[in-house]
Amino acid sequence: CSFLPKFSIHIETKYEDNKGSNDSIFDKEAKDLEREVCFIDIASDEIPERYYKESEDPKYFKSQKTGRGQLKEGWRETHQPIMCSYKLVTVKFEVWGLQTRVEQFVHKVVRDILLIGHRQAFAWVDEWYDMTMDEVREFERATQEATNKKIGIFPPAISISSISMPSSTRSAPSSAPSTPLSTDAPDFLTVPKDRPRKKSAPETLTLPDPSK
Repeated sequence: CSFLPKFSIHIETKYEDNKGSNDSIFDKEAKDLEREVCFIDIASDEIPERYYKESEDPKYFKSQKTGRGQLKEGWRETHQPIMCSYKLVTVKFEVWGLQTRVEQFVHKVVRDILLIGHRQAFAWVDEWYDMTMDEVREFERATQEATNKKIGIFPPAISISSISMPSSTRSAPSSAPSTPLSTDAPDFLTVPKDRPRKKSAPETLTLPDPSK
């Protein structure tokens, strides 16, 4: 996250045609990191209530084009074809006192996002099943553009105007601020001549005679 340099989220994905039985798929990428394995069941795991839609519930959805669904209890043992999406999620929030709590919270949020996204991918199968790869790439491009417009990402605009400088300041570099070349103090720093001055020391100083 560019606005918070000590906060980063990295997600790596691999796909295999199995039921999630490959425990060493990320051994090369995360051999020195502590890992917690979390299984996500798109049919049985609960999602936040505000995101629930019956039309996107794999327990009730049945594809018209593929005949896949409905995913009942134990579906992973009986359904074919089946694919597992493996995710390696790395979260770093290097701020003392908040690191553990924030990282745990982010992992929970990421888990919910992945669960909802994969439920939708299954429930929308009839929309993408016949797409070619070129059509998929165009759909991704259009979706990214629409998302950027929705969240308000615009290219930065820079306006530059030229201002004529007095002749006394033209010898300075163009990027330097203009400074009047005058020895007179500005009006707001000028001390009125008739203002009484406070005496902080006697006007004359008499020293004792060393011979006395």
